[in-house]
Amino acid sequence: MKKSILRSKIIQIFEKHKLSKKHSKICANYLIKAELVEAKSHGLTRLKMYCKRLQKKLINPKPKIKIKRISSSISHIDADNSIGFISADIGIYEAIKNAKNTGLGLVAVKKSGHFGLSSFYAEQAVKKNLIVLCFTNAPPALAPYGARKSLFGTNPICFGAPVGKVPFILDTSTSIINRGKIRHANKFGKKIPYGVALNKFGKVTTNAKEALKGTQLPIAGFKGSGLAWMVDILSGVLTGSSHGGKTKDPFDDFSGPQNVGHLFITIDPKIFIGKRYIQEMKKNIKLIKRLPKAKGFSSILYPGERKNKLYKKNLNKDIFVPEKILLEMDELNAIE
Repeated sequence: MKKSILRSKIIQIFEKHKLSKKHSKICANYLIKAELVEAKSHGLTRLKMYCKRLQKKLINPKPKIKIKRISSSISHIDADNSIGFISADIGIYEAIKNAKNTGLGLVAVKKSGHFGLSSFYAEQAVKKNLIVLCFTNAPPALAPYGARKSLFGTNPICFGAPVGKVPFILDTSTSIINRGKIRHANKFGKKIPYGVALNKFGKVTTNAKEALKGTQLPIAGFKGSGLAWMVDILSGVLTGSSHGGKTKDPFDDFSGPQNVGHLFITIDPKIFIGKRYIQEMKKNIKLIKRLPKAKGFSSILYPGERKNKLYKKNLNKDIFVPEKILLEMDELNAIE
């Protein structure tokens, strides 16, 4: 489907679910971008979920978002249960503005929801020549190291840095694969890789449905569990949001708003090394790319390069929309 047609359809669907035109456009742009970078777990497959939560009034379509300025560098945002794309968009804008004014931006967001890929927001800061860290918590999916029950989310960690051309953006969940990939596999009847999740009996499974009822495995064992805990503190405890397994699953738990928290940290690299930053960054990357290649590798890519190539490759192509998603979109557009 042509991007312009798909974008119009998504905007229409969100507007039908009471989002404003402006907010509908922002949400549509982020969902389409996820498709263009081939992160289908965070693209159109989530549209029905967002709309269902809007229908059930668990996402506020007309939020009164409040920004509390604590200092010239620090802001605390009450997102009023808005859709995550909107609250995070405002959060990163505020963090960018603060860093441009003082060299440092620290913005906490509470009462938000799932906001798609963290890299969406990191890219905005990097385009303004800022270093950025983004944190967000998620529903229980990982068992803390030594426990048998899921409690931490797959709590992603995202870091971005300007390079001069293609930005350096590391966006990774603290689980071996993100939960969206398991949900996507379940939706389309596909298997998941071996060794990324356990069923409810604690056995390794490649069945996506069993994995959703069981627990996912963290990256690097206790280290990944520790990182997930760190994000739970930074984006949950620190922001005044849900934490400790209390973040509601957007697909399965309709007992109330998610109350997701986000934390954005933006740094102007000029505050320490002035105009030398880009020069030193390029030197750093050149040194690493010139290292002898391991067997089977023709090049060494830094985080962000692969996604950038996918985006450019797909930018002028039509987007394939599976029949199942098309049917969902038709159903969503029929809802008054």
